[in-house]
Amino acid sequence: MPDLRRGVLFGIAAYTMWGLFPLYWPLLKPSGAVEILAHRMAWSLVAVVAVLAVRRHWSWFRELARRPGKRGLLSLAAVVITINWGTYIYAVNTGHVVESALGYFISPLVNVLFGVVLLRERLRPLQWAAVGFGALAVLVLTVDYGRPPWIALTLGMSFGAYGLVKKRANVAATESLAVETLILLLPALGYLLFLQGTGTATFGTEGVWHAVLLASGGLVTAVPLICFGAAAIRVPLSTIGLLQYIAPILQFACGVLIVQEVMPPSRWIGFAIVWVALAVFTYDSLRTARAAARVRRTAAQSAAQSDDPADDPAGDQPLRSTT
Repeated sequence: MPDLRRGVLFGIAAYTMWGLFPLYWPLLKPSGAVEILAHRMAWSLVAVVAVLAVRRHWSWFRELARRPGKRGLLSLAAVVITINWGTYIYAVNTGHVVESALGYFISPLVNVLFGVVLLRERLRPLQWAAVGFGALAVLVLTVDYGRPPWIALTLGMSFGAYGLVKKRANVAATESLAVETLILLLPALGYLLFLQGTGTATFGTEGVWHAVLLASGGLVTAVPLICFGAAAIRVPLSTIGLLQYIAPILQFACGVLIVQEVMPPSRWIGFAIVWVALAVFTYDSLRTARAAARVRRTAAQSAAQSDDPADDPAGDQPLRSTT
């Protein structure tokens, strides 16, 4: 139980930090979204390498070097997370915090959709209902915005794709991020050197505090990921599924209460439909998890009973000599 409690606390910490990201990225202005993204890539590699160095954990790299399939998947993951990070930074720094929150609200529904389209999974009726509500919400919000909510859709799709690729790669979180950021290092450094050469870079020209904040992007990326990894090995998947809503709830609160984005009634209706979809989805997931747990307990009890000598009619009979 103490281990489970620690896992829940790690999960809350990870999702809370992710949820408060909208308060961090605006601090990096006047840096543009792409410059912030490049610094995040470069400094994230520094942070994860430091973590691996403290742990003295390098043996996984030799194993990965012999697995070209995994390297290919992590390369794809690097591209997808670049799209996700870049879109999110752009959204926050251009006043679209609420729409970015929508992207992470719909992410579980995107995962279900990927399961149907890519993995040929069969959905339960309540899962179909949740996906239907999600589609209706996107339609309502398209009418409200006067355009498809492309920021939310890009964030939801890219995050869902990232999770799918990472699941296929099956590499631990810190090690995976080390490889992904290593792949991204050259284009990131190339862009930063280009900015320095053209005199348009903000790193070092906006004061020491600004430079420190840009460099802190590595820690801001690595710390919640490490907390999430610590939670994932201690907490049931159903609990992680509930904790994941902390981040978009906090993002939504930042957008409405701090950034004070306009929320017309039609937008509230769209978000309300999304929350109904998530309520249906969560109820179905918890119900299915409980049913599966009951089946496992029943199977374990049956196995224990079948192995109990007291249940064996021949168990009380003395052994007969064969001589």
